Amino acid sequence: MGARLRGDDDGDFSENSEINVTPFIDVMLVLLIIFMIAAPLSTVDIPVELPVAVADAPERTSDPVFITITEDLDLAVGETETTHDRLYIDVGIATLQKRDTRIYIRADKSVPYGEFIRVMNILRADGFLKVGLVGLDENAVEAADPTAADATVEP
Repeated sequence: MGARLRGDDDGDFSENSEINVTPFIDVMLVLLIIFMIAAPLSTVDIPVELPVAVADAPERTSDPVFITITEDLDLAVGETETTHDRLYIDVGIATLQKRDTRIYIRADKSVPYGEFIRVMNILRADGFLKVGLVGLDENAVEAADPTAADATVEP
């Protein structure tokens, strides 16, 4: 720690108006060391197999709108087959152009993620933001009953 003593002609010491930055630098170095240690701990590259999330199915409307993506990447709105170019038209007809209608997407588990996102982007571009994802209920999977009810997961 540094200090300077300066004497005047009358023997009194004058005030030192310079800021002593040594304690400030010490605090900053301690914080730097803490962040250097904490930063690598916040990014973990350990492979983890996540468990299945179990969620209760929310209440569905009496006439829900389903978009189905089959294994061979065919699209259907309800029971009507469609294409990517006509998807927004068929969804608009099924929802009567009500943009706040919840739409449920059912996709085969072999459908590539990019294809799934492509369908969601078409819906988002047309203003349909309430999208639910449909999957099998965990109890139904364990019982291997293909007629069991499905569960819906809200994003």
